[in-house]
Order: sequence, then C-alpha cells, then structure tokens
Amino acid sequence: MQTSIFGLGYVGTVTMACLARDGHQVVGVDVNKDKVAALAAGSSPIAEPGLSDLLARAAQQGSMRATTRVREAVAASEISLVSVGTPSRANGEPDLSFVERVCHEIGEAVREKGASHTIVIRSTVPPGTTARCETILRDESGSSGVHLAFNPEFLREGSAILDYDDPPYTLIGTEDRVAEANVRELYASVAAPVLVVEPAVAELVKYVANAWHAAKIVFANEIGRIAKQSGVDGREVMDIITQDAKLNVSPAYMRPGFAYGGSCLPKDVRGLLFQAQHHHVPVPLLAALPVSNTQQIDAAVAAVLARRPRRVAVLGLAFKTNTDDLRESPAVALVKRLIGEGCEVAIYAPDVDESRIIGTNLSYIREHLPHFEALMVDQVDSLLNWGDVIVVTSADGGFRKALADRLQDRVIVDLGGLFPPTARIPDPDYFGIAW
Repeated sequence: MQTSIFGLGYVGTVTMACLARDGHQVVGVDVNKDKVAALAAGSSPIAEPGLSDLLARAAQQGSMRATTRVREAVAASEISLVSVGTPSRANGEPDLSFVERVCHEIGEAVREKGASHTIVIRSTVPPGTTARCETILRDESGSSGVHLAFNPEFLREGSAILDYDDPPYTLIGTEDRVAEANVRELYASVAAPVLVVEPAVAELVKYVANAWHAAKIVFANEIGRIAKQSGVDGREVMDIITQDAKLNVSPAYMRPGFAYGGSCLPKDVRGLLFQAQHHHVPVPLLAALPVSNTQQIDAAVAAVLARRPRRVAVLGLAFKTNTDDLRESPAVALVKRLIGEGCEVAIYAPDVDESRIIGTNLSYIREHLPHFEALMVDQVDSLLNWGDVIVVTSADGGFRKALADRLQDRVIVDLGGLFPPTARIPDPDYFGIAW
C-alpha cells in the first residue's frame, strides 16, 4: 500500500521500517528536519536491534522516504498512520495537541487531494479521542471519504521488530468497513489474530495493557522485598509462579465482576501483608488489594440502593458458583449492608444447603448473618416476582436461564457478568457493575 506515517519517533520509525520491508511504499513525516534527513539517507535516529539494517535496505530499494511536508505525504498515500507523541501534562492528563494538530493538517491535505483517504491513529490516547479526531478530519476535509481507525501498538524497546512481527493480536478500533479492510491489508504479512472492536475499547486496551505491565513489575518487586527479608530468593519464587500457565499467567481471574472472597484469597493477602509488616517492608500495591476489594462491595451496595428498593432478591450467596463456601463471601457482606440500610432481603442460592453447612463455614455465616436460614428461599420464580430489585452475584447458568424471559420487566443489578457482552441488553433497568 501507499502509506504515510506522521511522527517518526520510536513507534513511527520502527513501523516505517517494517512496512517498507514488507513491500509497502512508505513516506515518513516529521517536523524535525534532522530526523527527516537521517531517515531519507537510510540512517536510524534511534538505537534498536536490527532497525538500521532495515532502514538502509529500504532506502536503497526506494521503498521509503521522509519529508516535512504534510500535503506531499498525503497526496502520495492512500493510508496515513498517526504516531505522534501524547506526553503528560502537569496534572497527568495526556496532551493531545499534537494528535489534533496532525489531524487538522491531514484533513486540509485530504481536501486538497480530493480523494478518499484512510487515517489510522496509533498514538496512545484516551477513549473518545478517535471520535474527536474523526470530527476534526471531516470538518477540515469537507469529505465523507475520510475513513478512520485506531490501531494501538504493542512494541517494546529492545525487541520492537520482533514484537511487530509476532504480536499477540492486531487490534483495530473502528466501525468503518473501509478503514478495517485497509488496516487488514496493511498488516497482511503479520501472522496474528485480528480483533475488531469499537474505537473507545481499543483506546482503553492500550492503557490497560501498560498499567497491567506496570502492576506486574511492582507486584514482583514487592514480593522480592518480602522474600529478601524472609531469607528467600524472590527470583526463585516468581520463577515458579510464572511456570503455572493454568492460573498464574493466564486469563484466570482477569474478568471484571464482584469482589473476591472465600477461605483463601482474603486470608492469604492478609497473611502476606503481615509478613511484610513484620519485616518492615513497604508494599503499597499489596496493601491496596483489600482496600480496592472493599470498594467493589461499596460500589455494589450503592448500585442497589440507587434504585431505592424495598425488597431485594439476591441470587447467590457463596463467594463463587459451584460451592457452598460462605466464608468472606462478598455476597454475605452485601446482604448484611442492605439489611442495615432497611431493605427486605431474600436469597436464592441453590449451591447452599443450610442443613449441610458445618465448621468454620457455619461459624462465619452465623456471625455475619445470624438468622440467614430465614432469608433463604428454594423457589427462584417466586423470588423474582417478589423482589423490586434482582441482584445477581455470580455468572451462574441457572440464574441466566431464570432471568432470560424477565429482562424487560425487572430491575437487575448484575455483579457477576451473567450476560456476555454480545447480549447487548438494551433495557435501562439492567445495570452491570463494570459493563
């Protein structure tokens, strides 16, 4: 494809070299004349393994050039990638002025060009930016022939070319079929699954990915500090943790929903925090876990109370499905809070048989809901008819079946992700805690 890249920093330069290598004709655009001159000569302005060779070869073959002229680049291309910087302002807000300025300039150039053009935002931007850029581009170009997509990059410095060639997926944020087709064609030589989502979803994915990477680093470092003071090699501990691809390095536990609970996670997080305190090791990330978990319960309580219910029907009481373990269940905490706010509560929990609860499980529920048996019902249909608000605490298939025909006439607070994103439930009386 005839391609132009705006912003020849780290991402722009690597992308430029890889696209040229893969057979595309690429023109790079930047306001820095020295950078443009270096790239035009096939020289790399940054240090990255393998990059200099790719740029030199592309310049020699004539598949790559660089310029400071926006109109020249747009006229010579059918698709433009925007990879300009989005630095932080003093308050942490990303500065989008460079992205918006480039969109203004590309829009003016498209008007002059008088032909259809695809623009792909690759800069890291907050949700809603691509939509704002589309408005700018359409206003400046005066054309409906502008096609826009957001395509985040996942390149690591030091292995950027390898990452370009072997990404986990190619993410395309667009609702424009022309833009989608052009981005697919652009990366046709990259063997990776293609995910097409709404632009705002793709925009947020990029932030979340980097935040998750940062969280992993901080987590490993906090574990290392605890290990060091306990006379343990933290590297050995984390090496074993990362060898478990079933739970530790996997999609497990990576879905938003209700708070964690049960007999292990709350207790063991507290135990690890005690170990850190015992050795005077500061672990702010770990210390924030129970705080954030409690805030998720607070959010659930607020969501229910906002609907001003008199009678609340709760589906599920154990800390997760297919168990009767009530210990530190967030559903128990939720029920206790709702009763304290004056709500009548009734519970349908098919996995919980009151007559079989024993030991510490029984002790816990007796302490927190002394007369819980009086709250339990065994008929879900009558409960759903009784409640002003239905609260779903887990994604139990039986709950989904029971509610399938009631979505249009019940007020539902879903804390467990009972219905998948594809369900697209339109009812305004349906509230998902994170969707």
